[in-house]
Amino acid sequence: MAGHSKWANIKHRKARQDAKRAKVWTKVIRELTVAARLGGPNPADNPRLRAAMDNALAANMPRDTMDRAIARGAGDSDEGALEEIVYEGYGPGGVAILVETLTDNRNRTVAAIRHAFSKFGGSLGTSGSVAYLFDRRGVLHFDSTVDEERIMEVALDAEAEDVESDDDGNTVVFTTFESYGSVLDAFRAESMEPAIAEVTMWPSTSTECDVDLTQKTLNLVEALDDLDDVQNVYSNAELSDAVDPG
Repeated sequence: MAGHSKWANIKHRKARQDAKRAKVWTKVIRELTVAARLGGPNPADNPRLRAAMDNALAANMPRDTMDRAIARGAGDSDEGALEEIVYEGYGPGGVAILVETLTDNRNRTVAAIRHAFSKFGGSLGTSGSVAYLFDRRGVLHFDSTVDEERIMEVALDAEAEDVESDDDGNTVVFTTFESYGSVLDAFRAESMEPAIAEVTMWPSTSTECDVDLTQKTLNLVEALDDLDDVQNVYSNAELSDAVDPG
């Protein structure tokens, strides 16, 4: 993805999350619970839980709320009945879409996802149809106010995977899923807080979108993201800078 389009994707994603803060809390609590159930309550030994905790802090979630969710997951909880299912499909223009869900009723979930795809010009695909295009990576986004050379130095020392910058001075640091926490800690130790830090599914190839296709893609992604059982929605859309993320 071109640098400017990376930043467009980042701005749109942040705008979606900020606009739906209450829903973000619900999703983060579920992720905390399931991550603790599957990998244990210690974030030092559980990269998935560490990432969920960082998301909770970014959403301004109180520490006691986080702790209760983790305790539920580590103990004996009804949340343990939740099943993780990933759905794959295509949006308008052939954009690849990956949908991560946590559900206690897969029939309800797939029906809602299929309806959203159909309503907004996409189609639900089969397992494996687009998943191969995505890799789970840690991604740290720094805007142009942070010195690019200093970012490079800290990233190199922390053994980050890659660093990319655009013409406007925005910088993206990539990590492996496992090293995300340690790289983020290295930047925080230097008082360099990313604008956004997340574990995400990053596409290896992208579909370039004009203004019309960008809007259609965002409509589908937002409809999927609004579904109660959906945790995360990823796409390989290369969004247009001309569309206002607000």
